Amino acid sequence: MRRIATALAVALAAALTAALTLITIGPRADASQTAAPGFSTAYQRIPGAGGIEIGAVVLTPTGQGDGPFPLVVMPSSWGVPNAEYVGQGTKLATAGFQVISYSSRGFWDSGGGVDIAGPPTVADVSKVIDWAGRHTPADTSRVAAVGISYGAGTSLLAAAKDSRIKAVGALSGWADLIRSLDPNDTVALQSVAGLLALGNITGRPGPEMASLQTKFVTGDFDGAIAQASQLSPARSAATVVDQINAKKPAVFLANAFEDSIFPPSQYTDFFTSLTGPKRLLLAHGDHATPEVTGAVGLPNETWDELVGWLRHYLTGADNGADAEAPVQLKSQRGTWRGYASWAAVGQARTSYLTKAGALQGGASTGWNRSIGAGIPTVADSGVALVSGALQGLLAIPTGVVTPLVDRSFAGVWSGPTFGSATVVNGTPKLHVTVEPSAASTSLFAYLYDVDALGVGSLISHKPYTLRGATPGKAVPLDVQLEATSWEVPAGHHLVLVVDTVDPRYLGRSVIGSTVTFSSPAADPSWISVPLAARAPPSPVCVSV
Repeated sequence: MRRIATALAVALAAALTAALTLITIGPRADASQTAAPGFSTAYQRIPGAGGIEIGAVVLTPTGQGDGPFPLVVMPSSWGVPNAEYVGQGTKLATAGFQVISYSSRGFWDSGGGVDIAGPPTVADVSKVIDWAGRHTPADTSRVAAVGISYGAGTSLLAAAKDSRIKAVGALSGWADLIRSLDPNDTVALQSVAGLLALGNITGRPGPEMASLQTKFVTGDFDGAIAQASQLSPARSAATVVDQINAKKPAVFLANAFEDSIFPPSQYTDFFTSLTGPKRLLLAHGDHATPEVTGAVGLPNETWDELVGWLRHYLTGADNGADAEAPVQLKSQRGTWRGYASWAAVGQARTSYLTKAGALQGGASTGWNRSIGAGIPTVADSGVALVSGALQGLLAIPTGVVTPLVDRSFAGVWSGPTFGSATVVNGTPKLHVTVEPSAASTSLFAYLYDVDALGVGSLISHKPYTLRGATPGKAVPLDVQLEATSWEVPAGHHLVLVVDTVDPRYLGRSVIGSTVTFSSPAADPSWISVPLAARAPPSPVCVSV
């Protein structure tokens, strides 16, 4: 199967190269005519780190002089061949950028084994830059590393190592790998299983991946988590943010609010820690859905903004890219709003949890309320890669009918009705004291936008797993839900649901056990929801 995948990748790249060449060059033009800006295409085998060969599509500007041209290096996503970016690459090459789109190490027509963005995969970026300097009219002092998902994570890590990289475009990527795939010690089961399956179909697992998936498939989840936790720091840009800041590349980050593989909050924290030129775009959708159409060359807001970013920071174009609001959030109704920082996107409003199931302004203490654990309710986060895509592409939210949430197995708290339209903007945070009757328990917090009939749309959620707890001992928990930008209509209200089972995750709740929520007098339970200040929407995609 792997040999077939490699052969298909080589054939695909060759066919694509031939087709693009015919489309671009066509019949020989009359010598008296001035050549229009275009590009030439070639398939190349580029030496990577350790001597492996990398399958790459090389797009070189034509009709634009002899260069040198700023270089854009584009490592592919997990399981996707080098043809991934050719649509956008042709646009970049026609606009005067030297482009190299390549299959990441271990996948398709590139050699080596999949090392989960390990040092060899990161070093491949520098090897591609070296090769471009010798074999193309690229200016290797002006380089951008750009990618989606796996390519995004690789690009950020490469920027920490190679000072030639002056700009980064990291779309739907990760800054903290273990925090993304094992949030609050709760394995994102559907996402991890999907990644492992795709990696085996389209690639050749290296020792790290092979060891992890053996543990995962045989049910040694604790061993897999322990190994992943050891591997994660060297594979996470958050670990090397000081090195990135020292080199000061212009970092462009984009992600989806409902991303089921690399959720957005780990990106917002990383964005805040960056000290150089930076931009953050967040929109609704699942993994890669806000930018996938742009990769193949179709009109796309994220890519339009990124290209303007590259023009400014690689060519010095005075296009206003550096003057736009650094943070741009798109609500589920399609409205973009710009902010000077992540801290400025919303002002926290704290509501306290009561025994009667209300969210109120004043603290309510001295109560407790128990639920059964290990039994699912109708509240959940949906299906990985599907539910978020439905929200982002078709405005179909992950829904729930709140009166049908069984209060025997979930805590439910409802807030007051909003008298006017309100925007939940930022990262909701929950503080609650819980007392589990079992040593291991998973909790899942959901925040819903609910209408007068009790029909709710999922705004944000987050898992949290207690391991090694002392049964019967109360534990205060702080749970940071995922970032969002959500317009709540007048007449709607917010509802918080906390239960103990979600099919997307590897939960640890024990059937027959209980969880008791409480609000001690010295430490009340509350939820903090950030609300946007009343301000007019801001434009996006203005730089060219």
